[in-house]
Amino acid sequence: MAEKREELKYDTKIEGDIVVTRADAAINWIRSHSMWPMPMGLACCAIELMAAASSRFDISRFGAEVMRFSPRQADVMIVAGTVTYKMAPAVRRIYDQMAAPKWVIAMGACASTGGMYRSYAVMQGVDRIVPVDVYVSGCPPRPEALLDGLLKLQKKVGREQSFKQLRAAKSAETAPAGV
Repeated sequence: MAEKREELKYDTKIEGDIVVTRADAAINWIRSHSMWPMPMGLACCAIELMAAASSRFDISRFGAEVMRFSPRQADVMIVAGTVTYKMAPAVRRIYDQMAAPKWVIAMGACASTGGMYRSYAVMQGVDRIVPVDVYVSGCPPRPEALLDGLLKLQKKVGREQSFKQLRAAKSAETAPAGV
């Protein structure tokens, strides 16, 4: 009986270096913990966005440390502030320049719904030109609210079927023209 107990114990030489997981889970964990934000500071919410990156609130704790001002290097656009119709084409162009996968956070009442501005010049929500994944409410929202929105986005990314998306993109690249 004592011999069977010896056989069933944990062997660090064999089992210590093996990790068993799904490809989706690994890819999503990497994506959700290494997001590079593209700050679109359009109005007063941008001040709170900058505060979220300061040492007091430290957005880097959640894997979003590196603010990228180039859309080619970013995967999360944080729209902070009032989107005017004159600025809308630029916001859309920058979103289109971001590589997939990409996500959008609408920060503040103005980015989400137009806020208190009901005029001919203000767009009533950035979701009219780009798809929004997370809305952060407030006027302006506190840095803690933005961090909460980032955590909600991380949970959303963790539920995606990224491996299937990668395979579909790969097969679309290799498919012959005209098929």
